[in-house]
Amino acid sequence: MIAAAWHSQVFPPEGASTAEGIRNQLGRPELDLLTILIRESAQNSWDARTGDTAVDYHLDLRVVSPAHAPAWRELLTRNVPTHDHLPLRQSILSPGIRILTVSDRGTTGLGGPTRADNAVVENHDFVSFIRNIGEPRDTELGGGTYGFGKGIFYLLSKPGTVLVHTRCRVPDGFETRLMGCALWKSYAEGEGLSGRRFTGRHWWGAQSSDEVVEPLIGTEADATAERLGLRGFGPEETGTTVVVIDPDLGEREIQEAGSYLAETIAWNLWPKMLTDSEDGAPPMRFSVQCDGITVPVPDPRETTPLDMFVAAHEAMRSKENRKDVWYLGHPKTNLGALGLEKRFLAPFDGTPAAEAAGIGNTVHHVCLMRTAELVVTYHAGPKPAAEYVSYAGVFRADVELDSVFASSEPPTHDAWNWQSLEGLHKRFVKMAFTRIKDAIERLIEIDGRVRAPSSEISLGAASRSFSDLVAGAWGNGGSSDYRPAFTPVKRTAPVGTVQLSGDLYDAGNSGEGSNQPKVSGPEPAISNGRRPRVEYLDAPYYEVRAGDVLLIQKFRVTALGLYRCVADLGVALAGTSSRETDPPKGAAEPHLVGWEGPDGALHTEPTQTLEGGEDVWRVLVRPAPDTTTEIAVSARREEALR
Repeated sequence: MIAAAWHSQVFPPEGASTAEGIRNQLGRPELDLLTILIRESAQNSWDARTGDTAVDYHLDLRVVSPAHAPAWRELLTRNVPTHDHLPLRQSILSPGIRILTVSDRGTTGLGGPTRADNAVVENHDFVSFIRNIGEPRDTELGGGTYGFGKGIFYLLSKPGTVLVHTRCRVPDGFETRLMGCALWKSYAEGEGLSGRRFTGRHWWGAQSSDEVVEPLIGTEADATAERLGLRGFGPEETGTTVVVIDPDLGEREIQEAGSYLAETIAWNLWPKMLTDSEDGAPPMRFSVQCDGITVPVPDPRETTPLDMFVAAHEAMRSKENRKDVWYLGHPKTNLGALGLEKRFLAPFDGTPAAEAAGIGNTVHHVCLMRTAELVVTYHAGPKPAAEYVSYAGVFRADVELDSVFASSEPPTHDAWNWQSLEGLHKRFVKMAFTRIKDAIERLIEIDGRVRAPSSEISLGAASRSFSDLVAGAWGNGGSSDYRPAFTPVKRTAPVGTVQLSGDLYDAGNSGEGSNQPKVSGPEPAISNGRRPRVEYLDAPYYEVRAGDVLLIQKFRVTALGLYRCVADLGVALAGTSSRETDPPKGAAEPHLVGWEGPDGALHTEPTQTLEGGEDVWRVLVRPAPDTTTEIAVSARREEALR
């Protein structure tokens, strides 16, 4: 068996890159290291897909088992540099050797020549990943650009060391390769002309006759990987496993780190989890294990608020709902496709992974992506004035401009910096942001500006709690210090009802010319007369129930007796007098959720029979976005219905 050992790279007479220079090529990214690792490694996996099957992407955070730890200490300490030159020995000799393996299957593996001086150009994945830095991508419409992102594997490792275990196709079948790589610091041994300088790059493998370190190959690689406890390959399987030795988890505990990895996959790779319409399977499958325990990866279709981005993605891919984004200068150019989704959504508790993606406790963002449909970033747009209104968008650059948008990305692929471009390309990317902003402003605008009793104000400016989306309610018992914002739509209510009509209004005056709505009939009072009166108590309010934002109105029937109540729901655009009870086809409409009695029980029938008197009931309605929701509760005696 070949004795693999460590070998340190000496500076050649013509010079070479130092380890520090390579480590610094990622710059100072805003994202944390674990997030960058997932984004970069999954991007590499996607670009290396075979196309024959879905890509399996797996993360495994664990301690090397006691059965395999002796092999690690024996094999990986052979000829290892001193601690000052590579602090690997400390990590390997510690009581528990912590590793993070990143593996993919359904990919091509790292094939091609193992030496960088070979002139093969069709396939040079091995030397591109192991030896060379900054090579241009050779995958059309791939997620990567210049290959600097692989430096994240070394940055995440406390000793700057990884193992690479890969299986690829070769002319006569398959070949397994195993090699170790390290990046630390350049250094010198000796002084003057008799001394030697080292780049700070180190390789673990078999040294050839011309002192070039080669990977272990074939049965040697398979046997050594088995001794180290690495996941093997099936007979027809290809792919790559990268082992990060002693990963830097920051201040996270192990289980916390496992959960963070799973959530980060969801936030950064959710487009690859969606079902393909052709064969019903997602293009990538994701799994996470932490100390032998499977950590579930959230399903974006079932996870708030990721499900909003999924809906926006569906709109973007739909001919009926997508918005084509154009550059209208010369030449007129399609910049990409945009999908938007707006919903009522209460503020939610953010997670560390969501916060790392730029999402706090509300959503007002557009997910930017190129043709590969890998998340670039979540671009924050204008925030709606109403607290419970959220929107999500997805913008995908047009295939013809994929390289233009790619050239605006930093090495971590987490932004589009149009400022870094020149000429027409700069105008293309900049205009994309302008058009996205215009589309968002149209989305969150209900009817632009509305007129308040005393002055004209921007829609929603008077309230952070949906005052721009709810019709007013008033009756005896209404709060005297409530100051709604907008002029009501005046309309005659049905006999025996008080209609929640128009927008909110000033309740400060009750005399001539006041903004109170018209209430038919005499002042409500508890009575045993035959004519019922519906009294609305306080203004309608919003409450989150089981994740839904509901509009709730308290009321009671003032006359004694048994009554059947009906809620007549309608919508109106803010600032208009038109009312619709039958919305256009496909339009959103208010929905009666039910009636809540004095005992707190919810009744979901369309009508509700109740006892008149002092009992307070609540009618619960799921409002329609972009409309003023109107509620009219009517009550009739049960005996009158017979």
